Order: sequence, then structure tokens, then C-alpha cells
Amino acid sequence: MDIRDQIKEKLGKKIMQWHEHSSRRVYLSVSRQDIFGVAECLFKQVALRFATASAVQIPSGFEIVYHFSHDAGGTIYSVRVLLEGTEPPAVDSITPVCSAAEWIEREIWEMLGINFINHPNLKRLLLAEDWPDGNYPLRKKQD
Repeated sequence: MDIRDQIKEKLGKKIMQWHEHSSRRVYLSVSRQDIFGVAECLFKQVALRFATASAVQIPSGFEIVYHFSHDAGGTIYSVRVLLEGTEPPAVDSITPVCSAAEWIEREIWEMLGINFINHPNLKRLLLAEDWPDGNYPLRKKQD
């Protein structure tokens, strides 16, 4: 079975949107409640490698994109999660499944203020220890 078909079969209705940008780049959207299970499936069952994550503030909240690589096929699967209407923004940490996510989740927490629930070591990574709490350098100023 093709890797794309495996992912679609295993994740089923957890996939809210599927977009094949090219033969080597696939985007899928999942809910914030499903990200831990989706990451666990992609990492442990489908054997994709967690590469990194990125996050950005959008008008309705925040967007996190987790990038998983199928190294044998050369395809990146980017899993998009929207965090809308919550302050402070929060999502389950995938670090308990993919230990490589620890530092990038810490960076996103520190720079954007997104809390990663059940992260094993959520502490400063880049900013000085005396940086003011609640001041997130990559957050847009509110009007």
C-alpha cells in the first residue's frame, strides 16, 4: 500500500483537509485535540521522521505546522493545527511521542506564548532568564 494511502487509512476522519502541493509535499489539517494521536501514528505506526515544527500568529489565533519526513520516498508531510479563539493558546505536546520536538516546542512557547500541555521540560531556551513573563517577541501587537 502506498504511504499516502496508509496515512489516510490510519488517520481516517482525523484528517480535516488533505492537500498535495506537489509529489513531494503534502499538507494535512487536523484538530488540536487530535495532534498527539496523529503524531503518534505518523511517528510510530507509519515510521515517519519528525523533522521540525513552525508556528505563526494569524488573525484568528495561531497556526502550528508539524513537519514529518518520509525519508525513503523523499516526501514531507506537514500537519497543520489551528489554535483559534483561546487565550492563552494551548495544545498537547508531541514531545512524549517524538523527543526531537522538545526544543522546537520550547522555542514556540517562548517566542509566541503557546503552551504545550504535558511538555516534560517547558522552560526558557533562547531568552534571558530575566525576560518579562507574558512578553512574547514574535507576537503581533494588539490594536
